[in-house]
Amino acid sequence: MAKNSVRSTALEERVSLSRDGWAPWLIQMLARYSLVFLSLLLLIVFSLLTPSFASMLTLQAILASKSKIALLALAATIVMIVGKIDLNVGFGVVLWHILAVTFQVWYKIPWFPACLLVLLIAAAYGLVNGILVSLADIDSFVATLGSGTVVYALALWHSGGRQIVGDIPEAFLRLHHTEVRGIPIAAFYALIAAAAIWVVTENTPVGRCMYAVGGNPEAAGLNGIRVNRYVIASFVASSLLTGFVGILIAAEQGVGQASVGMDFMLPALVGAFLGSTTIRPGRVNVWGTVAGVAVLAIGIAGIQQFGGAFWVEPLFNGSTLLLSITLAGYAQRRRIAGLKTVHRGAWRPESEACRKDGGREAAPPSGS
Repeated sequence: MAKNSVRSTALEERVSLSRDGWAPWLIQMLARYSLVFLSLLLLIVFSLLTPSFASMLTLQAILASKSKIALLALAATIVMIVGKIDLNVGFGVVLWHILAVTFQVWYKIPWFPACLLVLLIAAAYGLVNGILVSLADIDSFVATLGSGTVVYALALWHSGGRQIVGDIPEAFLRLHHTEVRGIPIAAFYALIAAAAIWVVTENTPVGRCMYAVGGNPEAAGLNGIRVNRYVIASFVASSLLTGFVGILIAAEQGVGQASVGMDFMLPALVGAFLGSTTIRPGRVNVWGTVAGVAVLAIGIAGIQQFGGAFWVEPLFNGSTLLLSITLAGYAQRRRIAGLKTVHRGAWRPESEACRKDGGREAAPPSGS
């Protein structure tokens, strides 16, 4: 059975306003939507301190630069739901964007088939990572760190460490440089991806089984869930989304170079970890990830407008990662402690929850 790098839970303690009173309900709402409130607070503070911050130009800059990070954070979220970590949200995009350019410049492949070929290779790479983690039973952090380093080396070898420049079709460049009513199209990509992943993970048996695998793979296997299948599929889906981001980076830059991509990894992982502290605290979730990326985007944009030094952004990302991991662990421990107090009769096997009503009222038996 594959080992878990990130523990996930499919169960949630609920507080009712009518049953528990307004104080517990208010505390839970503040905890659940803390990052949403923090985003709004940061917007207000930066807008008051720097009037130019509250402008369409700032919004466009944030959406254009951070939408790709949001997509990579969502890719990381898919794997984290099944209790794993995929570092290739940083390593992978280096090779994928280089291939998207070289297929068109060196091998004269039309842009659309070139993009499909990149996605196919990315999916195959995700399949390899999934097999390493689930069947070879290698810890996901170690497996993706090793395979990611190999992929990065291939990117350096393939590009020769130089920029790859050539004629890129305008239609390909429009994949990133198009705006819809003044909003960069990359923001719509992120919104569509978030909505699609949310529908699958929160409203289908597939998603509920993914959470069951992340919560306790041994118990999920004993209840008939094919753990390895869900782990492998999660890595493939994550790598596909990462491949798409690589294509977007190629369309944005118009060139291929191995120095582009690695700086996306840390903020993407920060957004995913930070997201597990909000909306559904203690549980990796899609909209929490979006809120986490929003806090990072607004915070960094505000600091930069105040003239922050070049080292401020990595310092902000690293500090937030440590804080988010701490808060996520605390929220998860509180949830597990609360679930253990729920009456035995309210619990049923997670495999049943996968097949029936989603287990939203489910809780484990006391002392389990």
